Amino acid sequence: MGELVWQWRSEELVLLPQRALWRPQGHELLLADLHLGKAETFQAHGIPIPSDADSGTLNPLLELCHRWQPRRIFLLGDLIHARVGLTPRLRDTLRALPDLSGAEVSLIGGNHDRHSWFEGLPQQPSQALGQLWLSHAPEASPQPDQLNVCGHLHPMTRIHGSADRLRLPCFAFDPDGPRLVIPAFGQLTGGHDCGDRYRQWLVADEAIVPWFSPHPQTQRRRSA
Repeated sequence: MGELVWQWRSEELVLLPQRALWRPQGHELLLADLHLGKAETFQAHGIPIPSDADSGTLNPLLELCHRWQPRRIFLLGDLIHARVGLTPRLRDTLRALPDLSGAEVSLIGGNHDRHSWFEGLPQQPSQALGQLWLSHAPEASPQPDQLNVCGHLHPMTRIHGSADRLRLPCFAFDPDGPRLVIPAFGQLTGGHDCGDRYRQWLVADEAIVPWFSPHPQTQRRRSA
């Protein structure tokens, strides 16, 4: 419930309110910027944050896998926040992630993942998937008919009311890229205003809400 279907050329993509992207054609789940181990990183710098913060990111991921049954999961970079937060417990969890999720897991390395090694989860370069070009940070796609799908920017939108101001995560589409930036999946991640040049879909109240001028070929998926 609450997801939204978007068509890019021959690619059907489903924007999920859990801040992930579903590609039905290959039964693939795409998400970015988990920043696992961030609490432990803060603790190493004297900032008291509970150590179970990763469960707020990993449990929703496993719930998504239970619902959608992906054949493959693409993590678009920044799996961890820093090497200091890569504890033995987190290493064990990452090693078990394919078994826990029931899917093949591919990691496209991000800037926070540099100089880190994950057993059974080698970092891969940017790559093509159908008509998509998957990367961590925004990149120019090698082919003009490819859509760059990336993370890194943690896109958010500011909403101003008469008395309230909200900052909500969003999916952001730049037609000049062409590029689709997906919101950060991690619980302890902030966000940045994605700017007016992007068409935006807000993540709000467990639903995807078109904002400004969504792509004309979007349609809301009907609930079963």
